Amino acid sequence: MSSGSHAGRPKSWIAVAIIFAGFAVGGLGIVMGPNWAVFGAGAAVAVLGGILAFAVDIMTDVVVDDPRQ
Repeated sequence: MSSGSHAGRPKSWIAVAIIFAGFAVGGLGIVMGPNWAVFGAGAAVAVLGGILAFAVDIMTDVVVDDPRQ
């Protein structure tokens, strides 16, 4: 049995929450008319979250289990 975990580190979850917040703000900006300033702010937050995710090396959180027989 593999003892790996797919839970992720807290830093990675913070990056994901920032990206999610950016998408939510951007979506709200589209629904509001569209309000391009709000959409741009949401896009900027999502990009900053992506940069943070890259900085905390989010891709190393993935643990590949051994193949099942």
